[in-house]
Amino acid sequence: MSTVLKNMISGVVVAFLVLVLVSASLYWYFPLENENDLWTTYVFDVPFGLFVPFAAIMVGAFLGMFTGISSRRQLKIVERTLKLIEDGRQVNVKEAGGLELRAVMKRVAAIQQQLGETIRQSQKMATEKAVDQEKRIQDIISQERHRLARELHDSVSQQLFAASMILSAVNETRPESDDRETKQLKMVEETIHQTQLEMRALLLHLRPAALNGKSLQKGMEELLGELLQKVPIELKWKIETIQLDKGVEDHLFRILQESVSNILRHAEAKKAQILLIQRDDLIILRVEDDGVGFMMDEQKTGSYGLQNMQERAAEIGGTLKLVSVPGQGTRLEVKVPIIAAGDENDD
Repeated sequence: MSTVLKNMISGVVVAFLVLVLVSASLYWYFPLENENDLWTTYVFDVPFGLFVPFAAIMVGAFLGMFTGISSRRQLKIVERTLKLIEDGRQVNVKEAGGLELRAVMKRVAAIQQQLGETIRQSQKMATEKAVDQEKRIQDIISQERHRLARELHDSVSQQLFAASMILSAVNETRPESDDRETKQLKMVEETIHQTQLEMRALLLHLRPAALNGKSLQKGMEELLGELLQKVPIELKWKIETIQLDKGVEDHLFRILQESVSNILRHAEAKKAQILLIQRDDLIILRVEDDGVGFMMDEQKTGSYGLQNMQERAAEIGGTLKLVSVPGQGTRLEVKVPIIAAGDENDD
């Protein structure tokens, strides 16, 4: 049953009861001399005895309908308000008409505020939990990468080095007459040598050096100096001292690691040049090699870890450009804008 119908029925019942009470009181204190007058006296062609109850019932029904419509409107406002809360939208207290409804709306707004604060706290806890979980996962991955790198270095790398030394000694002691077998052994020696380069590049991926509080210039120079001692490639670099945020330094350092590792694994280069400079409001990191290169329109760019380096450059607001020509080498250039401290406050 609807609210309007309920109020109409209630209004009719109340009006009828009031009519009975008033009529009984009047009849008790002012008795009629002739009761037939109730039926012989007409109002709008209706006997007075019927007109009064009918009028009372109509008035009760009208008042009940009016009250029901008003109550329904207030319930609609409450329903709409609860729907706003359900959708996470702000409640408008001024929409309420009466004082009572406005008080209810204020209570609802207070509940919404408490609910919003609870949601914010839950989201904050979820974010902190996700960050903490991601950090723990990264720590586990880092430890596992270090373990694999250590095992590969202690076993596979040493075995490859021993095999290379043995083959080198065999080739030096073999007579010149057996050209066919000598060429095959030379090819095996070259394959082992290339595998050693691949292993060193893989170890660089698995166990990357970290800045550990050092400046970007110092970290890059130590990394390149260590590679220069271990890898048969001519490395030249020019690295300027530039003050950057730790996050920017870390990403540039990782991009350098990725690009140098790719040179060792894929480029077959004899020379490589590294440049880190500041020009106006830009940091420029450039890595060039004289290796085999590749066609830019082919999908071989994936072997250079291009997507990973592009993501790192984008995270610090920079851009990465890769240019390669078959037989002439590859050039990678990263440009990162320098954001002054005052620029953040201009907004």
